[in-house]
Amino acid sequence: MSKREDYEKKTEELVLPLIDGKDFELVDIEYVKEGGNYYLRVYLDKEGGITIDDLEMVSRALSDKLDEKDFIDDAYVLELSSPGLDRPLKKDKDFERNKGKMVELKLYKALDGVKEFEGELKGYDEENILVMVDEEEKKFNRQDVALVRLKIEF
Repeated sequence: MSKREDYEKKTEELVLPLIDGKDFELVDIEYVKEGGNYYLRVYLDKEGGITIDDLEMVSRALSDKLDEKDFIDDAYVLELSSPGLDRPLKKDKDFERNKGKMVELKLYKALDGVKEFEGELKGYDEENILVMVDEEEKKFNRQDVALVRLKIEF
């Protein structure tokens, strides 16, 4: 397990009890280095949208827990945020919640000369994502998929 994965897993173990019973959903945790600084980002959501007050409450409690456990070696910035409308679909619950909706799908390498697809999310399993593209059902191997997110139309 990499340092990043270890920090994200341990952070998840601290966050889950803090949000238990509050109807919050832990969408994602990421530990990244950007511009010379490390960031520990926790993305939360809830039905109807997460509020600044919700994020502040969890941030204060999580900050205390992180200080207490002190398992991150580097100096870092803790950020709590809503995942936003264009959040990637990563977990099975993300795919389940969005079945029947239009998605954008990007591949690591081209399939028949194409790396980006749009279509209706039809299904998924452990290995594949099923999308209706131009009236044709296409199966994409999850390992080949760089990004799946809801298609936002203005």
